[in-house]
Amino acid sequence: MLGSSHNVEAALAARDPQVIASLMPKWEWFYDHYFRTRTDGWQHVPQQALFVASHNGGLAAPDLLMLMVDWFRRFGYERPMYGLMHSKIWQANPDLGKLASQCGAIPAQPKFAIAALQRGANVLVFPGGAQDVFRPHHQRYKIQLMGRTGFIKLALRERVPIVPVISTGAHDTFIVLANCYEQAQWLNQQGLLPWFLGIDPEVFPIYIGLPWGLAIGPIPHLPWPQQIHTRICPPITFEQNGRNAARDNSYVQQCYEQVVDQMQHHLDQLLVDVKTTTLP
Repeated sequence: MLGSSHNVEAALAARDPQVIASLMPKWEWFYDHYFRTRTDGWQHVPQQALFVASHNGGLAAPDLLMLMVDWFRRFGYERPMYGLMHSKIWQANPDLGKLASQCGAIPAQPKFAIAALQRGANVLVFPGGAQDVFRPHHQRYKIQLMGRTGFIKLALRERVPIVPVISTGAHDTFIVLANCYEQAQWLNQQGLLPWFLGIDPEVFPIYIGLPWGLAIGPIPHLPWPQQIHTRICPPITFEQNGRNAARDNSYVQQCYEQVVDQMQHHLDQLLVDVKTTTLP
């Protein structure tokens, strides 16, 4: 179990293929019958990469779970894929944090991602975080990585390609109407709103979803059974690599914009393909 210091070796060693295998039948039922997942592009996966994805669907994040089902079906349980997850999860719910660790989650801090890559593992990151996963419904087809460039620095430093992952459908499993974070902060400052679960959330959405109907705040929900399409995009490699490239803020920003532009292009194309063809 991870301590407050989040020991790197303990975090990586917590991944348990037997636990993953025991959960797969349940996950596969959702994959095959509830979300009726369709996926393509797995021929693009190199031996090692930093997988960069857009986040969808609130705290349920069904696109993440369906992606992991795809990974385990294709590569088995022994080929490690670590996913970066906000450290607050371990603080707010230790039992959930432990289960996430057993399934390959590690804290979203550079030292954990670096250690995983240096050990030959693949790493998955959702740079947009809470703002992305709770973005308003009318922005569901917009790539929003929130200007965060840490993943670019990580890929450059460790000399690994970036593999974009895009999907559609998961953000239709609930309807985010708006983010009222600033208003919620003001109410909390006036003593009119007990702050959320004793932590400072990054978003405070208003959404329509099961089982609440109308919900306020970043609380879990039950996703509607909406079909999910996932696409693994061709790897992105950069002309420059290494520590010096990672320290060049102008170059990092250039690489960031390249990734966002390509992810948006592939998402736009996926939307066309979903509407006009039957994907595998």
